[in-house]
Amino acid sequence: MKIGNIEFGPQPLFLAPMEDVTDIGFRMLCKRFGAAMVYTEFVSAEALVRSIKSTVSKLTISDEERPVGIQIYGRTTEDMVEAAKIVEQAKPDMIDINFGCPVKKVAGKGAGAGMLRNIPLMLDITREVVKAVNVPVTVKTRLGWDCENLIITDLAEQLQDCGIQALTIHGRTRSQMYTGEADWSLIGEVKNNPRIHIPIIGNGDITTPEEAKLAFERYGVDAVMIGRATFGRPWIFKEIRDYLDNTGATPLTVDEKIDLLEEQLRINVERIDEYRGILHTRRHLAASPIFKGIPDFRQTRIAMLRATTVEELTGILKECRERIKAIEI
Repeated sequence: MKIGNIEFGPQPLFLAPMEDVTDIGFRMLCKRFGAAMVYTEFVSAEALVRSIKSTVSKLTISDEERPVGIQIYGRTTEDMVEAAKIVEQAKPDMIDINFGCPVKKVAGKGAGAGMLRNIPLMLDITREVVKAVNVPVTVKTRLGWDCENLIITDLAEQLQDCGIQALTIHGRTRSQMYTGEADWSLIGEVKNNPRIHIPIIGNGDITTPEEAKLAFERYGVDAVMIGRATFGRPWIFKEIRDYLDNTGATPLTVDEKIDLLEEQLRINVERIDEYRGILHTRRHLAASPIFKGIPDFRQTRIAMLRATTVEELTGILKECRERIKAIEI
């Protein structure tokens, strides 16, 4: 599987771009454990054009995480073209256009999945961004605005004609948000369309190695993108990769997993700052599945989400280790 000049090999696994989730520390861990491609948090084109400091900071990438993409979203062609030019200066391996974010503050203003109600503008933005930059441009979108408007089959061809080099499809409509089940049959329909010649990346509800294997084998996608299942679980890429490759590798221990979460905290604090590094990391800690077996974990989760210092968070993690060991004994 190839995007531009980047060769990914068979059945690659991608980390989805997610706001307040895919910070640099998390991306680097996901890369270490087998993510073939990672993306920054999505970036507002309007904020980039206005040089908003917090938005510009999201463009920071490291050579250690390559290949890495930067995803942008916006509602005007002018802002998106200008933002793409700014992003190109950060030297990503590709630029992804977000036509899939369903949240009200994005889609409600016509950006993200909101573009599914204005296809001519979506295509104009895509065409002009492709022309404006020299790096590969890709798109991420959904099946349509709602179940009455499942337009992805035709839309995929139109986006391909605009010059994009890959398309990621989340198997839900905008109206579904993240509810219900992702419909992979339509993703497979796009992939199996003989007129489609760009890579098709499937996204939605991949939480286990078995689901990832099924996505590749049943629907024929070129890559699988994983989103919410990665929260507090960067090693999911190793679990899936080992299963797909039938390596028989030994799973990580709980201690090793907690070590990784602590490492993520350190990386984020060093590369961002203590306040924002903690803000990004504590969400992963609170969501991590490794703590689910701890009795009455609710109060501990609340403490994680309220922690404001590295010392506080590492102290909570130390307590979690001890409680898990007590359960295992």
